Amino acid sequence: MADTVTHSDNALAKVREIALALPGSGERLSHGSPGFHIVGGKFFAYFWHDHHHDGETVVIVKTSGLDEQEALIEAKPDLYFKPAYLGPSGWVALRLGGDTDWELVADRVAQSWEMVAPRRLLEMGGR
Repeated sequence: MADTVTHSDNALAKVREIALALPGSGERLSHGSPGFHIVGGKFFAYFWHDHHHDGETVVIVKTSGLDEQEALIEAKPDLYFKPAYLGPSGWVALRLGGDTDWELVADRVAQSWEMVAPRRLLEMGGR
């Protein structure tokens, strides 16, 4: 159990570092889990650990829509899946395990941020 807590704490710290490095971003709880948003605006990522006792530690990000979501899941079903609640809107979950590709996670979080960021923040750059 301690390993799971340590893993999730480390994963949250890395996701938090990635998300909060993006211009204008903030963090607040959303349904009991950390969510990352444009301050005064929309969410672009969520961190879930053992959500509804599923045993998963994930970051959830926006995609361009259901087609991209489906393509990601089909291409890498061990990495991506359709999360509860947000999945029908095109969001995708990325599993965060011991061999996580943090560069890929940072890229997906930045892409999600770009989908909700206003022009003034986009001009400041996300990646």
